[in-house]
Amino acid sequence: MERNNTLKRIEYWIKARLGKISFIDIEEKRDKQWYGNGYGGFYVDPSLVPGNAIVYSFGIGEDISFDRDIIKKHGAQVFGFDPTPKSINWIAKQELPANFHFHPFGIGEKTGIVTFHLPKNQDHVSGSVYGHKLVDETNAVDVLLKEFKEIVQENGHTAIDVLKMDIEGSEYAVMEGILNSGIAIRQILVETHERFFTDGKAKGDLFFKQLYQKGYRIFAISDTYQEISLVKAK
Repeated sequence: MERNNTLKRIEYWIKARLGKISFIDIEEKRDKQWYGNGYGGFYVDPSLVPGNAIVYSFGIGEDISFDRDIIKKHGAQVFGFDPTPKSINWIAKQELPANFHFHPFGIGEKTGIVTFHLPKNQDHVSGSVYGHKLVDETNAVDVLLKEFKEIVQENGHTAIDVLKMDIEGSEYAVMEGILNSGIAIRQILVETHERFFTDGKAKGDLFFKQLYQKGYRIFAISDTYQEISLVKAK
């Protein structure tokens, strides 16, 4: 497993340097600490996470190691979201922390029912609204997605301390709505999926440009160059 992860890191770094994906660099030096396991974790600036923080976690799958860590270390209230049937069933069987609040729907550009392609490998959990090499376009389910602003309003929040997102390529479609929602967000942690798209580099370039224009700066990048952590600059 470690050898495979090392190969992935090297492959992704080479693609970035060759310009086949958006090349990203640290834009602001801050404290950072890894929350979660090697598969489902992200870097967080712990100095910006207050006690009883509000955390939104989009894309749960079958791994809440990140969510457990941030609850344990900060007493955070974590609101988790995932529309995938396998994830919903997995969550139902877990002994969840009292501070973890699960919602069986996902985030989308707008509220509605969409077709969700399930993974080709039945041992995997992550589906996607987009067709790509890891999903079976002949095996799909209808799921509920909601617009970001609507989700936040339903939960009665006006600000979010940490927004974590691993949504299998949909990050490029929903980020504009998140940034224009008027909801203050201190940290945005996102796994990017440029590799899913033929125009992935263009999507990535626009994605990080939008975040930069709204005042967000990259302060941490995982070894695979896929998990990116950003903070709202003062």
